[in-house]
Amino acid sequence: MVSKRIGQSAGGKRKFLAVIDETPECVRAATYAAWRAKTSGGAAVLLYIIQPGDFQHWLGVEKIMRAEASEEADTRLARVAESLREAVGIEPETVVREGEIVEEINAVIEADREIAILVLAAGDGKEGPGPLVSAAAGKGATFPIPVTIVPHALSDDEIQSLS
Repeated sequence: MVSKRIGQSAGGKRKFLAVIDETPECVRAATYAAWRAKTSGGAAVLLYIIQPGDFQHWLGVEKIMRAEASEEADTRLARVAESLREAVGIEPETVVREGEIVEEINAVIEADREIAILVLAAGDGKEGPGPLVSAAAGKGATFPIPVTIVPHALSDDEIQSLS
């Protein structure tokens, strides 16, 4: 059970959480989250999760790989945040976590009681809509807040009009 959300009636902002990674569809989710935040007087939170399994090497190599992954996360978040500033006119919050994806999403939701909606975007690859969307739709993962799934084919204008 997730902690009670702090809604607008209690002085909170409705925050929309988008997970950022290297997939092209994550930008669709971030764009939708930003527009929904702007139109509802809320905020957008961009989360990048560094997978821990990438660091199973000797200690010196592990430190270098961890630093590179952190730099990559910061760079990716900065690029997405800048595009949202320009296109939508909001300043998104950014969060970097290390761990298993579903566990870290749930931990961020638990830590920030204003996060009310998780926004994911479906991919268009042959492998399906993507692991997070598949997990959210199936029994692989449960999230304690509503999940919005953005179709991959929506343009920026269509996303804006739906928000």
